[in-house]
Amino acid sequence: MIRLSYQKTGIGRWILLPPLISLLLTGCSIRKMAVNKMGDALASGGATYASDDDPELIKAAMPFSLKLMESLLAESPRHKGLLFATASGFTLYAYAFVQQEADVIEDENLAAAIEYRTRARKLYLRARNYGLRGLEVKHPGFDTKLHDNPKSAVRIIREVDLPLLYWTAVSWAASISISKNDPHMIADLPLVEALIDRALELGEDFEDGSIHTFLITFELSRPGVEGDPIARSRKHFERAMELSGGQQAGPLVSFAESVSVIEQNSIEFQSLLNRALAIDPNAKPEWRLANLVMQRRARWLLSRTDELFLIPENL
Repeated sequence: MIRLSYQKTGIGRWILLPPLISLLLTGCSIRKMAVNKMGDALASGGATYASDDDPELIKAAMPFSLKLMESLLAESPRHKGLLFATASGFTLYAYAFVQQEADVIEDENLAAAIEYRTRARKLYLRARNYGLRGLEVKHPGFDTKLHDNPKSAVRIIREVDLPLLYWTAVSWAASISISKNDPHMIADLPLVEALIDRALELGEDFEDGSIHTFLITFELSRPGVEGDPIARSRKHFERAMELSGGQQAGPLVSFAESVSVIEQNSIEFQSLLNRALAIDPNAKPEWRLANLVMQRRARWLLSRTDELFLIPENL
C-alpha cells in the first residue's frame, strides 16, 4: 500500500511523482503486452473455425469474436495480425451468413433480403477498411497512393503482405458486387483490380488457389480488358482446381454460378454442383467449414435450376 505521507508539501509531491509515473507506465506496458498477446492468439485461431463441422455454431460465435478483436484493436490499433484476422473474419461472416441468407430468402421476402444485403455491404466495407489499415501500418500513405495511381501504388506491396492484400481486395470486390446501383462504388473497380493482380503476381498459389477462385467471377466484370472474359474465367477455374487438388467446393460452385449460367449450360451447371456435393468435407479438415458452406450454396443453386435456365436439361 502506498502512503501519501508527503502530500501536503511541494517537495513531497515531487518525491512521489517519479515512482507513480513509473508505476503507471509499467501498468500501461503490461496492459499493452497483454492486449498484443491476446491479439496474437485470436489472429492465429482461425484454424479452429475453419475445421468446425457446424456452420450454425460458427454463425452464432463469430460476432462475439469479431467484436472482441475490434475491442483489442482499439487498444492496439497497429496490430497487423488483428487487422488481418478482422478483415478476413468480417468478409467470411458477411458472405457465409449474411449475403447468402439474403439470396435464399429473396423470393419469399424481398424487403428482408434487401436489409440483409445492406448489412452485408456494411460488413464488407468494415472488412475492407481494416485491410487497408493493415497495409497502411507497413506502408504509410498507401490508401492515398492507391486512389491516385492504383497500379503504381501496389508495386510497393511484398509477399509478406499477401494475406492482407488478398482479403482487402475480396472484401472490396464483394461490397461492389452488391452495390451495383452505386456509381461511386463501381468506380472503385480499378483499385480492386490493381490489388488482386498484385496478389496474383506475388503468390498465385496463395491458400491453395484462393486467388484463382476469386478471379473466376471477377474476370467477368473487369473494366476495359481485351479478350474473352469467359475464357479467362475458365483458365482460373482449372488452375484453382489444380492447386486445391479438386478438394475445394468453392471453384466448382463459383464457376457453375457464374460462367455456366451465363452460357446457359445447364448440364455443366448441374455436373459441377454435383461434383461439389460429392466432396468429403472431412477429407481436408482445414477446409471443412468452407466446403460445408459452399455445399449448402450448391444445393440451393440446384434447387433453382428451372429459374436460372430457359431450357433446363436434367442429368
